[in-house]
Amino acid sequence: MEKYNTTNYRTISVAQSGVMRGVYGWMGGGLALTAFVSLVTVSSPALLQAILGNRILFYALILGEFGLVIGISSAINRISASTASMLFLAYAALNGLTMSTIFVAYTSSSVASTFVVTAGMFGAMSLYGYATKSDLTSWGSFLFMGLVGVIIASVVNIFLQSSMIYWVMSFCGVIVFTGLTAYDTQKIKNQGNAGTKGAILGALTLYLDFINMFLMLLRILGNRR
Repeated sequence: MEKYNTTNYRTISVAQSGVMRGVYGWMGGGLALTAFVSLVTVSSPALLQAILGNRILFYALILGEFGLVIGISSAINRISASTASMLFLAYAALNGLTMSTIFVAYTSSSVASTFVVTAGMFGAMSLYGYATKSDLTSWGSFLFMGLVGVIIASVVNIFLQSSMIYWVMSFCGVIVFTGLTAYDTQKIKNQGNAGTKGAILGALTLYLDFINMFLMLLRILGNRR
């Protein structure tokens, strides 16, 4: 019986490792595409001006991103793997267009250094979420409440323009997305959704954690032009 249990545990571990390799592969590909599109956009004054100079276009891109995230998440079981792949890559490319605007607001060196810091923090927390024996399920409700609080406060601050709220929400945002990285990694590992569609959905989740952690850290560490 003991031998059976050990073998079964090893089988599960191998399957989980395979799932996470697929998730990280798609996530890395998405981040690379976002970075590539951002750099191409920044190097094209006409394209950058089209995004920055036309509020309707900019907000249309933002809405398009939200639509793709909702679409992928809600329809993942009804669409084919190839469609899910194309939608994920389309989202990463759209995000690259909107993310290009950070190079206008912040120096390139601070964007690069913040990216490195984000990668280190994300890697450490994702590794913790994957390797820890502790059940992180209880984190979910607190992190969700924190996320809702950050979103509401950020929207309110659009009108208040309070520097104090800005900084508090930036630090709170870093904490929330750092925690979500570990929580989501463990959740994805335990669900064990094999196949391309499962990997894409997991990659989208961790991609969003990474991007939002990066943007929050950039508020704190970035040097404005």
